[in-house]
Parts: sequence; C-alpha cells; structure tokens
Amino acid sequence: MNPLKATLQQAVSGMELQSRRMGLTAENISNADTPGYKRKILMVEQTQQTSGEQFLASRVKLDEAEGQREFNPAHPMADGDGYVTMSNVSLVTELADMREANRSYEANLNSFQQARSMYRSLLDILRR
Repeated sequence: MNPLKATLQQAVSGMELQSRRMGLTAENISNADTPGYKRKILMVEQTQQTSGEQFLASRVKLDEAEGQREFNPAHPMADGDGYVTMSNVSLVTELADMREANRSYEANLNSFQQARSMYRSLLDILRR
C-alpha cells in the first residue's frame, strides 16, 4: 500500500476514534447528576487484517465502580433503606479525558494535513 495513503487512513481512523471518545465523555458529563448512571468507557483494540493493514476496533463498556450513596428516602429511586445510588461519573476525570481526546484529535489532524501536503508536493514534482 502507498505509505502516504496509509498515513492518511491512520490519521482518519484516529480522528474518528477520538471523536467517538469525546462524544462518550460529553454524554458522561451530561449525566453526571443522573442517579444510577454508569460511566461509559471506550475500549480500543488493534486488529490485524490478512492484508497487513491495521484497524482500531472499539466498543463501549460500562464502568462497574459503585456510585456514591446518598440518604434521601423521599427520592423515587431510593432503596428499602432510603439510600439512592448516584452516578459514578467524576467531572475532573471526564474533563481530563476530554482534553486528552481533543489533543489526540488535533495530533491526528496535523498528521493528516502533513501527509496531504507531502502528497501535494509529490504531485507537483511529478508534473514538472
């Protein structure tokens, strides 16, 4: 495979992955105050195809950590003892994940732009 094309495909794959990760992080942040909500985590696996190409496979997993329990017997989701299990989302963790995903997206975008520039320069040289 053409190395520049492979670089472009790898950058696009990385941008798609980070975009999905930012979407899940935004979903976690928006549900941080929802009782019983479990934080969603994007699991990434690298797969090897028979042609030698590598792809990233991702799936969403729920964080199994317990949320904080608050005593509120009047809440409709309270258990028999009057406790409500809140979400297990930490805003500090989610904001750090969002920043990391954003920077990774930007790095992939820069890689894509650089490969495109190199491809354009190669075409200019071949035209002469």
